[in-house]
Amino acid sequence: MGVNKNNDMVSFICDVLATESGPKYRRLALGIEREIREGRLPTGTKLPAHRLLADQVHLTAGTISRAYQELERLGLVSSRVGDGTYVKMAEENAVAEEGFRNALNLDDSVIDLSRNKHIQGRNVGLLGNTLAEMASQLGMVAELCDYTQEGGLYRHREAGALWFWHSQVEAKPEQVICTNGAQHALMSCLLAIVRSGESVATEQLSYPGLISASRLLGFRSVGVDIDEQGLVPESLDDVCSNNRISALYCTPTLQNPTTSIMSAERREAVATVCRKHNLIIIEDDAHGLLASERPPALQVFAPERTLLISSLSKAVSAGLRVGYIYAPEALWHRLAAAIRASCWMATPLSLEIASNWILDGTASHLRCQQIEEVRRRKALVEPLLNDLNYQSKRDCSHFWIEIPEPFRAIEIEEQLRQKQILVKSSESFAVGRKAVPQFIRASVSSARWDEQLNQGFQTLAAALNDLPREDLMGRPDGQSWRQRPLGKH
Repeated sequence: MGVNKNNDMVSFICDVLATESGPKYRRLALGIEREIREGRLPTGTKLPAHRLLADQVHLTAGTISRAYQELERLGLVSSRVGDGTYVKMAEENAVAEEGFRNALNLDDSVIDLSRNKHIQGRNVGLLGNTLAEMASQLGMVAELCDYTQEGGLYRHREAGALWFWHSQVEAKPEQVICTNGAQHALMSCLLAIVRSGESVATEQLSYPGLISASRLLGFRSVGVDIDEQGLVPESLDDVCSNNRISALYCTPTLQNPTTSIMSAERREAVATVCRKHNLIIIEDDAHGLLASERPPALQVFAPERTLLISSLSKAVSAGLRVGYIYAPEALWHRLAAAIRASCWMATPLSLEIASNWILDGTASHLRCQQIEEVRRRKALVEPLLNDLNYQSKRDCSHFWIEIPEPFRAIEIEEQLRQKQILVKSSESFAVGRKAVPQFIRASVSSARWDEQLNQGFQTLAAALNDLPREDLMGRPDGQSWRQRPLGKH
């Protein structure tokens, strides 16, 4: 949406400054707040630049900045360096406060392309059979009904060590900790190694679960520049030199949301920077398990300081809630204490099912089926995206689709929502206050069936291909943005 006409903005600000009492920044904030709440500054409106407005209403740029900060604190506007300050949409507020929702109550008229999730298959029938077989083993069932060690039963840790083979890591059971899924693993890592007042470095666009965790646990997330391979080592070095960073969280394989995969050389360079600044690395490999061709995990390059997270949620079954941490010996007991503090122990019943499936090959078979189904679905809809600029990898379950200037991804997300299509904008993944690249994430794994998947991507492609170019005042120039040079990655 466009900027309000400048003379209207100046007029009501001058009225507020003349009629209200109190500090100037507060009067200004109250005036803009009233305009927003009464609908005269609609969602998506870009507010004037600090210095420009300051000159026109005879205030300092600092006063304008403080007023905008008050509005941001109230959740009414959002600002990004290099992009400006915008009146927030309701969806942006939901993203900021809730992060991603793991489950949505949707009727069949809504097509969900917003989530990367496990695609149900043979795992449903296999689970029923496995539970029936387990029911006859009363001694084992009794063991699963009792408390276990915080790290998990040894046979469960052995199975976890085997599962790390998919990350190209030769794991020792003694260094494995069992968790209730990858998110619980991440929270346990953060509880164990990050203290109040410290900061965690992560990719500038990162997993929303990390962003939510930082808000809940009270530490700061600092964004690191990314490129086509993911996290940039030189940027990480610079961030660590200028901030109190205690850990790095990253996704080197099938990075969420950009889909990038770090080369082995890049992983070695990142490990070198982490040793230089004594960082603990939290490596999330939950998505990486779906990559059939990949370098070894970052853990291989820095085993003494890496907490490697894996799970069965994306590859085998989301509802089992089974995850694993592979930790250096020196940090194992600290992580075990975090497990005790968060849930006392991971659920033994789920871990027993997962262990059986890992040991008899069922889990690896289901993983391969998941990879094939992702590829099949992507092949079904990829031709619809021929005129769009996007990034994806062969085994990645989503497309990262660029939105043309001057449109904002959050606006496109809302427009598609009105057409009953759910996607996720880049704002959902943004760390810090830097300008956010304008993309949307569209997944092939959350639609219920092929017809729904096709309909969703057809609607998405048509909406993007038909976008007119517009200047900031909202005047179309008659051209479609697909006439610009495009490239695919």
